Amino acid sequence: MLKTEKRAALSLSLIYAFRMIGLFMILPVFTLYADEFSGATPILIGLAIGVYGLTQGLFQLPFGFLSDHLGRKKMIIIGLLLFAAGSVVAALADSITQIIIGRALQGMGAIAAVVMALAADLTREEVRIRIMAMIGMSIGLAFMVSMVLGPVLAAEVGLSGIFWITAGLALMSLVIVLFVTPNPEQQGFHRDAQLSISEIGPVASDRELLRLDLGVFVLHMVLAATFVLFPLVLRDELGVSVDQHWKTYLPVFVLSIVLMVPMILIAEKKRKMKVMYLLGILVVALAEAGMYLFHSYTALFIVLVLFFAGFNFLEATMPSLVAKIAKADTKGTAMGLFSSGQFLGAFSGGLLGGWMLGFEDHSQAYLFLLGLLLFWFAVASSMKNPKSVSSRIVSLVDLDDSAVASFRKQAEQLPGVQEITVYIEDRIAYMKIDKKLFTEDALESLMLKR
Repeated sequence: MLKTEKRAALSLSLIYAFRMIGLFMILPVFTLYADEFSGATPILIGLAIGVYGLTQGLFQLPFGFLSDHLGRKKMIIIGLLLFAAGSVVAALADSITQIIIGRALQGMGAIAAVVMALAADLTREEVRIRIMAMIGMSIGLAFMVSMVLGPVLAAEVGLSGIFWITAGLALMSLVIVLFVTPNPEQQGFHRDAQLSISEIGPVASDRELLRLDLGVFVLHMVLAATFVLFPLVLRDELGVSVDQHWKTYLPVFVLSIVLMVPMILIAEKKRKMKVMYLLGILVVALAEAGMYLFHSYTALFIVLVLFFAGFNFLEATMPSLVAKIAKADTKGTAMGLFSSGQFLGAFSGGLLGGWMLGFEDHSQAYLFLLGLLLFWFAVASSMKNPKSVSSRIVSLVDLDDSAVASFRKQAEQLPGVQEITVYIEDRIAYMKIDKKLFTEDALESLMLKR
């Protein structure tokens, strides 16, 4: 990568991570402190946890559209200011209604798609997938950090302090955007990274992609609902003080990663993606069943490891499945709809968790979540086994129209090329390749002939 590409990757990963940490630090602790706020009811507590997902889902498309016309950095700055403002509102809140308003404002700063678009503006086609993967890894790491930090900070500074820290992270991100993130030389539309309104219909009608959209909706619904309830189990049933919850979550995440890595290797290297995907759903379902059946610390610790092993595997694998199934030139639209499913799942999960918080026997709630996961498993069972392909983007900026057309005809004959779509006006080729058969040397040789 070029120096500017490294700066772009690092700075945008930090911006994304800081925002995710701010959003998720309250997940493992909010129900433990929610009674401090006037007007708190189970449903409103759940709404406070999940409402950011609703506003994020609603504002994602408008932010992306405005960034095309007003500029990426301007919209990221506006989004971060909204996020900081929401954090301040929540930090100053003394009622559950104010918390909900603050969390809704946080979600209105829906910069996820804009960050990805800016990453595409700042990178060459041949390294873009690598940089998107770096940003994706930062999201996963931020989630795990937030789950460990949340209980520690809540015990020291309370929920108000967490929201002030969140506002500080938003302001740090502003500094990064202004002084670290490079300015793009030009801004364009990138079909692999941005949602195209004209492609929403065809992508939304693809049954294989719809199964994945449903899946991520259920996954994040289950996550949000589970962590409306589980922190109470740790404190009230198992007697673990809030300031000690991190001692449960930290080893849980370490062990879950140990289990997750071989699952990913088997899925990708052994080309067992469908089998491992279904196994991942069953592992999360097994964990929900365990939360219902077991009531000792050791048993629930093991159950939590299984939950996050399955969750983290699915969270890492499902975007890859979207990329494999979607056409190479509609990947951005497919990922946009997939992300909307994720956000709306978090919102629905918050509400569902709040409703279940009102159950006389909280353990019954886990049976309901188990049922949702088994429904997802049944829907996913009929999915087609995805092809073992990877995305490849080739810049054709130096070729004239006839050379671009000729490139397409010859490139589709190269070993390992499963699909190719060329946009003459953009001078870009979007390809799906089988890495076991495709060689970069063959592509470079073809490009030299141009």
